[in-house]
Amino acid sequence: MILRQRLKPRVALDLTPLIDVVFQLVIFFMISSVFNTAPGIELNLPDSATSEAVKVTEVRITVAGADELYLNRDLVALSSLGDTLREWKDEGRLEDGTAVLVEGGRTVPYETIITVLDEVRRGGVDAVNLITAPITDEP
Repeated sequence: MILRQRLKPRVALDLTPLIDVVFQLVIFFMISSVFNTAPGIELNLPDSATSEAVKVTEVRITVAGADELYLNRDLVALSSLGDTLREWKDEGRLEDGTAVLVEGGRTVPYETIITVLDEVRRGGVDAVNLITAPITDEP
């Protein structure tokens, strides 16, 4: 006589380890992501009588070429860079002592970088940092 078992085995999937892994991934990506504070969308904002100028905490000048210069994300002419920085200081958008970060590509002529530094000094900014890439040991 053959006896068959009528009970079927229960298969239960424990979701606790899966939730733990997903939670750790969320934390990892939150910590390792770079938050870009510069706005990417142009808006036509309404006027206000009691508004105040927002002070810029970081000024980044990117020199992509002899004729291509960006102040934060805005394309500016090299000849007007000093005037723009002076306007920002006069409007209160740029505090005294705020460092300007200058980054230039490898192919940008040295003379162009020196001209940018002169324009920054003409704009009334004394603290300038040059951005470079770290040296890697890999060939």
